[in-house]
Amino acid sequence: MRAKIVNIGDELLIGQTINTNAAWMGEQLDLLGIKVVSSIAIADTREAILEELESASKDAQVILITGGLGPTKDDITKHTLCEYFDSELILNEEVLEGIEEYFKSKGREMLQVNRDQALLPEKCEVLINTRGTASGMWFQKDGVIYVSMPGVPYEMRYLMIHEILPRLKAKSDGGIYHYTVKTIGVGESYLAEEIKEWENELRAEGLKLAYLPSPGIVKLRISGFGSSEKDVKDKVHSYADKLEELIPQYIFGYNKDQLSEIVGIKLLAKEKTLGICESCTGGYLSHLLTSVSGSSAYYEGSMVTYSNELKMRILGVKKETLEEYGAVSEPVVEEMVKGGLKAFGTDYTIAISGIAGPTGGTPDKPVGTVCIAVGSNDEIRTFTFLFGKSRERNIHMSAIYALNELRKMLDD
Repeated sequence: MRAKIVNIGDELLIGQTINTNAAWMGEQLDLLGIKVVSSIAIADTREAILEELESASKDAQVILITGGLGPTKDDITKHTLCEYFDSELILNEEVLEGIEEYFKSKGREMLQVNRDQALLPEKCEVLINTRGTASGMWFQKDGVIYVSMPGVPYEMRYLMIHEILPRLKAKSDGGIYHYTVKTIGVGESYLAEEIKEWENELRAEGLKLAYLPSPGIVKLRISGFGSSEKDVKDKVHSYADKLEELIPQYIFGYNKDQLSEIVGIKLLAKEKTLGICESCTGGYLSHLLTSVSGSSAYYEGSMVTYSNELKMRILGVKKETLEEYGAVSEPVVEEMVKGGLKAFGTDYTIAISGIAGPTGGTPDKPVGTVCIAVGSNDEIRTFTFLFGKSRERNIHMSAIYALNELRKMLDD
């Protein structure tokens, strides 16, 4: 089946509200093997809604609509759907009872506009929304399914999970299974060259591969489609295993794995602790680590030593080292790690110093030059990277590359 997603609301068009509904709905439909051919946000007007419904029905069998179902006069979706399906509003007693109970539980007075939300198109199948007062509506016309839902994300998701997806699954002739392999430290084009024979074999077996690049990371999404979920999963996983044998040096995780979580798991397994000494990243690496629940079990803390004075006074970096090599150098980050290990009393420390930009670069050390050191009292490893000219990208890349080097050290 082919589907279109229509999100109604002026707030989506002017950027006042981020349209998270479309992304989540698209992901859920894809898992059912339903292809999303378009996703659009439209104005909350009769003309826009009618035009989009007519257009969408020409090349999709499922049209999912969110928004415009509130109690106020500017929410006109329900009335426009009556016009499109040549229907009229009638009072649904079951919905009315639910709305009355909803307001009673909140200790609030129910107004006439709230009561009017129990008025629903006669020709629709009502989908009861226990998370709010706006019901879902299921229509069918000329072989096309139309479903209207509230725009509030948690109400929409409730209806999708409990009412809509099970019905669509029953009508679907198969499912899609995705498995994502995450790589770091290798460019998309170089990676494609490395795995081209594996990719050709994979595609010959009826599987698909998508390259999903982001700063520093390339995700390889392997997809299979079929009526037997087990057979599809087995085939996808067999090719993922082959890929791990082919490029183990680049793979750090799978599906929703995050580097900060993976490093944390490895530190916990070894019962080791970590401290951070940051300069150009300004605390961003520490933010990534503390975003993980339970990180206090292994993460001790950080020092953001932005100035040379603090590098010397707090971390014990030698003045002679700074004068000879500069703050952005492997000798300096090595001394930062040594100072951090002593100050934190941790098993491992990471140090970062770089030129995030857009100013501060020199011919010898252009913007994007970053030095990283990871180490323990037994071993310190240092690295120099050249990332680029974007300050935000350089900060992000510095943090994830530092985490990756610690991950590799923990694996050795």
